Amino acid sequence: MDNESLPISDARANLTELVASVRLLRRCVFLTQRGKVRAAIVPAELGEAIQAAGGPDAALKKLTAPAA
Repeated sequence: MDNESLPISDARANLTELVASVRLLRRCVFLTQRGKVRAAIVPAELGEAIQAAGGPDAALKKLTAPAA
């Protein structure tokens, strides 16, 4: 999955194309504000998997936990 960053203002101006690109190319796009990552647009299936894992904090905890 290809990752890139984009200023929020650019994302806002091209939201329809951005969503189509994320959906069709299955990539993540990080949204920046003043050069700092503030959010991400991800394929819907990934968002659903994060919710099924208990939300963003629970998913992050599971992904960063040491392997048993």
